[in-house]
Amino acid sequence: MQAMTDHSLPAGLVAVVGDEGTGKTRHLRQLTGQTQGPPLDTLNPDAVWLDLSLPCLDDRTPDKVWDTLRTRCPRWNAALLQELVEALKLQPHLAKNLSMLSTGTRRKVALAGLLATQATVTCLDQPYAALDMGSIRVVREFLLAHADHPTRTWVVADYEADENLPWRHIIRLGAA
Repeated sequence: MQAMTDHSLPAGLVAVVGDEGTGKTRHLRQLTGQTQGPPLDTLNPDAVWLDLSLPCLDDRTPDKVWDTLRTRCPRWNAALLQELVEALKLQPHLAKNLSMLSTGTRRKVALAGLLATQATVTCLDQPYAALDMGSIRVVREFLLAHADHPTRTWVVADYEADENLPWRHIIRLGAA
């Protein structure tokens, strides 16, 4: 594993792991410079973190969420978004407001948009929470396919590092 200094991140997959309350989310927000504010209003297009529950966006449809992300992220990949919409089975939900969606579907909307931003650093906060096994497989396969990317980093925060992924670095929070 590559050493990290001054919050520099290696390209590829980085895990941030720790128990409840150890600061995983705070760490991701600090990495992206998004320490407060509504989820889409303070977005940094080079380092993206999103609260996957998409708070305060109940009256928006998935397309409205993605349109906002697209306008703020210059490397937006519409073809990748479409692939993710199909793989995550989001088509039946595209005309619904987020308030009508289950927790898992709402998180899939956020994940699809987050991955389509094509940011240099993409932070995923407990990406498997509330997802069905098929959707977990889609996210895991995406991360596996991009694990060796030479210039982009995916930082995944969770209680444990997914054993099925080739981590470049693991940051353990709260360990003595």
